[in-house]
Amino acid sequence: MTVHNFHATTIDGENESLADYEGKVLLIVNTASECGFTPQLDGLQKLYDDYKDKGFTVLGFPCNQFHQQDPGSNEEISSFCQQHYGVTFPMFSKIDVKGSNAHPLFVYLTKQAKGIVTKQIKWNFTKFLVDQNGGVVKRFAPQTKPEKLNQDIERLLHT
Repeated sequence: MTVHNFHATTIDGENESLADYEGKVLLIVNTASECGFTPQLDGLQKLYDDYKDKGFTVLGFPCNQFHQQDPGSNEEISSFCQQHYGVTFPMFSKIDVKGSNAHPLFVYLTKQAKGIVTKQIKWNFTKFLVDQNGGVVKRFAPQTKPEKLNQDIERLLHT
């Protein structure tokens, strides 16, 4: 079992197999439009721009589970991310990342890379770094800014 075994619905409503990303290094992030960490979308976009031609992509998964910080529709979220942060990396439909309705991908991610206190995701902008084979390599806390991930991404891209 790897990340590539999962499917998700794009923000535009298309079913997509994550096997489509086989061979790429991924950064999977639960995002929110009205969070104190929302400006990290700039940094995520920069990572995507810097490394997309080298075999890397960011996958954004909006979530409204943490103080309802992403209440909009998928269309509103997509528009907001594009207009305010120039997001061009793949975004998916709003999902739950914890609890009984958690998306199976995030159930898997949290089992593979537990947090410091608990395996459950505690806030928006938790980040999971995934290697080219779909293996979860590392989990980053919401406070970890995208610009701090360059070394880890480059290490995977050069292996």
